[in-house]
Amino acid sequence: MGALIPLPLAALFCFLVAMSLSLYGTPIAARAALRFGVVDRPDGGLKTHRAPVPYLGGLALYVSFVLTMALVFDFGQRALGLLLAATILVLLGLIDDFGVLGVWPKFLGQGFATLVLIKSDIAIHIGVLPEWANLTLTVFWIVGMTNAFNIIDIMDGLACGTALIAAAFLLAVAILNGQAPIVLMTATLMGSLAGFLKFNAHPARIFMGDTGSLFIGMMLGALAMVGKYDEVNAIGYLSPLLILAVPIFDTLYVMTLRAASGRSPFAGSPDHFALRLRRLGLPVPAVVGIAWALGAGLGALGLLNLYLEQRASTLLVAGAGLALVMFGAALSRVETPPVDASEGAAVRQARLNLAHWRRQ
Repeated sequence: MGALIPLPLAALFCFLVAMSLSLYGTPIAARAALRFGVVDRPDGGLKTHRAPVPYLGGLALYVSFVLTMALVFDFGQRALGLLLAATILVLLGLIDDFGVLGVWPKFLGQGFATLVLIKSDIAIHIGVLPEWANLTLTVFWIVGMTNAFNIIDIMDGLACGTALIAAAFLLAVAILNGQAPIVLMTATLMGSLAGFLKFNAHPARIFMGDTGSLFIGMMLGALAMVGKYDEVNAIGYLSPLLILAVPIFDTLYVMTLRAASGRSPFAGSPDHFALRLRRLGLPVPAVVGIAWALGAGLGALGLLNLYLEQRASTLLVAGAGLALVMFGAALSRVETPPVDASEGAAVRQARLNLAHWRRQ
């Protein structure tokens, strides 16, 4: 499509179509979820929202994205591979939203989706590294980003807005490098997220569930991998770490705190930085706004990093990392509700439970 009309107009068209489809499809997904009982119910404990809230918002994200791509995109190997990997994770998340999928089957499914991406030549390619190292980094990056957005989906609008901001900076990188296919895909994803955010912002009328969080995590991870970052700065490939720093930070943060307290890194807990900010008395919109501002600031640093010399780039990334460590250390002093390891199934499912803790 970009060959027929100017790329900026093509990107705007993709954004508007995807947003319109998302705005139209999200209420339909909500009604379907209510009809079939795919809802998150308050339990008087961690789930304190006032009424059942439907899941399946992730289906609206996925369908609006795929339909827009089908309308405007010329499908090649990479595009088809990306859509197949996305479909695998959407199906995986849908099963998990019904509460019948364990941790390890989910990791296995993510591994299959990553394999599809690699076979479609969507992978990390750092010239100074051997092929096996690039492939290993690809697996860790995709599985890590997929789960990072799953983990950060713990408050109304948090994961969706964070993803939208990160996608905007990935779009800017693609535009700067003239990567038309990446521009169109990223603009389409942004449109889907923008339409969904209207219904997911506080107070949320629908949740994206694992269906949505796994989908957007994989999409952003894959789009980040195929961007060009080293045209000026030889280590500009560190920019995605800044653009996607918020979900990366929260994932490493909660896993570190869980491990330090002798708990499994995969067990749910109220250790997320957003929930700790909430414990300080901040309302949900303020906490989410802080996370969005943090994502925007770090994303801007990611763009700046593209044009720095290597020494300045190293100092920038290290400085940003140190600032996040200090931020996390300060928040670690905030008291959080204890997690009883004897709760069994409830704890094993706490990742879902925590997604809506203290929303009201």
